[in-house]
Amino acid sequence: MSHINTVISGTGCYIPEQKIENKEFLKSIFFEKDNSPIEGSGEDIVRKFVDITGISERRWVRKDQTTSEIATVAAERAIASANIDKETIDHIIFANNFGDILKDTIQADFLPCLAARVKNKLGIKNPNCIAYDIIFGCPGWIQGVIQADSFIKSGLSKRCLVIGAETLSRVVDVYDRDTMIFSDGAGAAIIEGVESDEKFGILATSMVTHAEEEASYLYLGKSNAPDSDPNVRYIKMLGRKIYEYSISKVPQAMKVAMDKSGVPIESLKKVLIHQANEKMDEAIVQRFFRLYGIKPDLAQMMPMNIHELGNSSVATVPTLYDMILNGKLQNHKIEKGDILIFASVGAGMNINSFVYKQ
Repeated sequence: MSHINTVISGTGCYIPEQKIENKEFLKSIFFEKDNSPIEGSGEDIVRKFVDITGISERRWVRKDQTTSEIATVAAERAIASANIDKETIDHIIFANNFGDILKDTIQADFLPCLAARVKNKLGIKNPNCIAYDIIFGCPGWIQGVIQADSFIKSGLSKRCLVIGAETLSRVVDVYDRDTMIFSDGAGAAIIEGVESDEKFGILATSMVTHAEEEASYLYLGKSNAPDSDPNVRYIKMLGRKIYEYSISKVPQAMKVAMDKSGVPIESLKKVLIHQANEKMDEAIVQRFFRLYGIKPDLAQMMPMNIHELGNSSVATVPTLYDMILNGKLQNHKIEKGDILIFASVGAGMNINSFVYKQ
């Protein structure tokens, strides 16, 4: 029987050149959300931060770069990787959360949407290439892939460009130690339909949104610094709440996708999870395998690049995948026929996942 398979035919990413190492924060003055100073030396604060998150450095864009600009670079690389004519792209789906924010400004810019800006920068003339943004928190790129899969399986599209890009360095509060978590980056993929008697590509998906108490776990709020202007707002999060939510809910969402795929858990080769926090990601993956009575080899099963790249929100998963495919992540490779599961969690609170046969 012939199938229309949704496959990732090309990938690309842009990793900013500017490295911000942890030593840059040794003299920073941090406050709690109640404006009380965080006690301890800079060395102690950074050491505790590394123990929890695993982040030793992150990448931030140059002053003259914007989210749509770095996204265009990743998109160009994905198009080249797929070796396609850019005019054959039916949809450009751009996952981001803050639009273009110029250095030293406080306004998010979504007009026009970033997908339209990328289409313009790529020089795509086809008016039937529909460009739009999605705001879905950190799981945005995976959500874009799931949407592309739906378009392809329903016959509404044959080929999509899905981008995840963010410049979180523009929305961090320098008086909040969470600043050390966030980074910038862009990842992109060409998603297209391929007809075959064999089933491969995206095998199953899952999505959930919890928006009662959980809706405010990530939000925009005033600086932690005393007497700060309440009208100037920065990215904020309730770290403990997010951790507890994620380790409780993400494994089950991943299991839904895995079970729907019909693939035995023993065949799973890699877990490509949003690079949010090393300890949290480890706990999620361990709990996921525990649902099947298995103790995973995390070093082999769960590739990570958060140590050097930090948390770039929607860009983490496509960047991680692209790096593995191109041999840029030590001790990890993906081969034809491998079974992968992609998963993410973030503001909303949203969780999504898909199982993929390479």
